[in-house]
Parts: sequence; structure tokens; C-alpha cells
Amino acid sequence: MPKHALSHVMTATVAAVALSFTGAPAHATTAPLDYVALGDSYSAGSGVLPVDPTNLLCLRSTANYPHVLANRAGARLTDVTCGGAQTKDFTQAQYPGTAPQLDAVGADTDLVTLTIGGNDNNTFINAVVSCGTAGVLSGGKGSPCKDKYGTSFDDQIEANTYPALKAALAGVRAKAPHARVAALGYPWIVPRTFEASCFVTLPLAAGDVPYLRAIQAHLNAVVARAAQETGAAYVDFGEASEGHDACQAPGTRWIEPLLFGQNIVPVHPNALGERRMAERTMSDLGLG
Repeated sequence: MPKHALSHVMTATVAAVALSFTGAPAHATTAPLDYVALGDSYSAGSGVLPVDPTNLLCLRSTANYPHVLANRAGARLTDVTCGGAQTKDFTQAQYPGTAPQLDAVGADTDLVTLTIGGNDNNTFINAVVSCGTAGVLSGGKGSPCKDKYGTSFDDQIEANTYPALKAALAGVRAKAPHARVAALGYPWIVPRTFEASCFVTLPLAAGDVPYLRAIQAHLNAVVARAAQETGAAYVDFGEASEGHDACQAPGTRWIEPLLFGQNIVPVHPNALGERRMAERTMSDLGLG
């Protein structure tokens, strides 16, 4: 047999052996997921070090759940999450020089995750700060925040946040019609019931703990509803984050308390919380 013919036979044989062991040609590779992360400070990991130096205004961490997820799944990440973001910042600039978040999403995007809605109507910051102040003034007694604000937070969530969430998710779907889209809920900030030992770090009155918890449950419910109605997945942390609220000890809690916490941004996920959010999302989506 001529040498060149023998060479062709050997090459074909090696390729056939490789195919028999792998089920695919030896040179075949799988392209990494094109992953875009959107959302607010819970997505950005604001307060978790190290800080992404590319946009200090957004206080985005390179250890946030999008980075953890991308690293573990081998995805190609575009992270435009930004602390303080509201749903309107998907379509307009949050800060000068900061593009609307939806600009990062395109027809070739494979995966989109987002945590958004908590800043709309200033729900989180107003509720936590207002109830914390009221709790201090009442010495932890009664339900001064609930007595003052009643259903106002819930009314705003239903009337304003829900339609804004639905529109934001529809905007994602319009730009990335073939992508998997996951809307994450917010892990529990407060426990089920008042814990006196927590009052120093999370000064909420006894009756306002279940009040705040119910507000957060309502917010998560409208995120879930908007996700279902726009064909997105909803990542539920209701059960997973139980017992990991801001009243728990370091190493157990996912959320830092209002006072004397370990992060520079209070009432936000710490590094452990961001990792657990990534892991839950990967599990729900069947990634990694």
C-alpha cells in the first residue's frame, strides 16, 4: 500500500476510535452559554467584595451570583447588574454613561437572569428604614410601622410594581426570544416571628416583623406571577432561605442586618447568600 494511502487509513481509524469512545468527533466542542445578568443590588451583590472597578456607581461585585453561576457553568457572562436599579432602568440610563440594561440582551443571548422590583416605589428601603425607625422609637413594642403605613406598600406593589415587572420581562423576551429567562425572588430578610435577640441589629417592633415579611412575600408573589405570564422561570427562595435571614449568626445568614453587619451595604445578601442564590438558580435551571 502506498505511504499516503496508509496515512489516510490510520487517520480514519484514529477518528473512528475517538468517535466510538465519545459519541462525537474528537474535535467537537460545545460553545459556552451567552449569559446576560440584569437586575438590582441583590443581583449585583452590592456590599460583597471585591467590587467590579468598571462601574463603581453600580457597586457591582465580582463575587455576585451571576459570576458564581457563570464560573460554575462555564458561561460567557455580560454583567450589567446595578445597585439601586428599578425596572425603568432596563430601558433608560440609570446613571450618565450607564447604558439601559436591556442593551446588553440580544438575539444570540442564551440565558438571562434578573432580580428586580424591590426598588420600585422604594419598597425595600422605605419599608425597612421606616419600620426600623419606628421600632427603635417604640422600644420594640406593638406594630408602629403597620399602624402608620397599613396597606400602602402592598397597594404600590400590586398597582405599580407588578405591571412594571411584567413589562420588563416582556422586554427581555422581545430582545432574546430564544433565551432561557429566570426571574429570581428575594431571599427572606426577616424571620417568621420577632426574635428579641435580633432587635439590636434589626430594630423592628414585634408586630412589624410579620408585617414586613408579608410585604416581601407579596413582592415575591408578583415576581412569580409576572414570570409565569411572560414565559420566564421563577426561582423561589422561600423554602431555601428559611432560617438564613438577617437575624441569624454569621455563617448562617444570607442577608446582613440593618446595623452592625459585616457588609458595607446593610440588608443585602452577603457572599454566602450570593453563592446560595447561584446554586439554587443552577439547580432549578438544570445547569452545571
